Order: sequence, then structure tokens, then C-alpha cells
Amino acid sequence: MYRKTINPGKVFNSLKYGFSQAVVTQGGYHVHLSGQVGVDANEVTVGPDLESQTRAAIDNIAAVLQEIGGELENVSVLRIFMVEAVRDQQKVIVQALRDRFPLDPPATSWIFVSGLSLRDWLIEIEAEAVISANPTWLSNPPL
Repeated sequence: MYRKTINPGKVFNSLKYGFSQAVVTQGGYHVHLSGQVGVDANEVTVGPDLESQTRAAIDNIAAVLQEIGGELENVSVLRIFMVEAVRDQQKVIVQALRDRFPLDPPATSWIFVSGLSLRDWLIEIEAEAVISANPTWLSNPPL
């Protein structure tokens, strides 16, 4: 599988915010993950703050990818939905992205919303990843 990040000098330096301008992939399996929020396996919200919920959402993405033989470095795109009330706390998200995607981070969109499914949820993160073929998890080959 081939994966390359694109960060041309003719656009702003998004790397300082923890994401790339584009990611080019070839080969492998394209995986679309449902939006992940800051809850644990028992569906309990991990905390009332943006930092703990952001880190838990990224941990959940990592756990889903691990189940199919992938890891965070396979993520090509993130879509981050955050509630308007935390607009002034974006540095927390930047730091979490920089910590979890230190090299060649994914392309990312940040979207503000009025709310999420539960009132105490502050962030939801969708991910797309490209992983190499791993026959141990494939029960049926793709068409």
C-alpha cells in the first residue's frame, strides 16, 4: 500500500495544527469508520471536557482499526464535528492530533455544529483509512 501526504508551500502550514493538506493513497482496502465520540466500551462519556473526549474518540478510532489489522498511521482523512460551545478550545484538538499523528498526519476538516446526539458530547470524529490486505479478517473477498 502506498500513502503520501501533500503539504505544498503555496498554502498555509497545516502541519502546525496536526493535519495535512491532502493524502494520496494507492492499493489496500479503503475503510470508512463511523463517527467516534468520547465514550468508553460501556457507552459512558469519559469526561465533561473537550480534551478527554477528543482523546477517547481518537482511541476509539485506533481500536476499530486495530480490529482489522490497521493503525492510526493508516488514517487518510478525519472529519471533526465539534459543538459551537467549544469553539474557543480548539488548541486541545490540535494537541491531540499532533500527539497521535506526529508524522504525516491525515487530511482533516473541522466542522462546528449546534449539538451532537447526546447533550454532553462535545466532539465526534469520522475517519477514513487505507489498510493493506489482511486475510485473517477477510471472510469474503471484496467484489
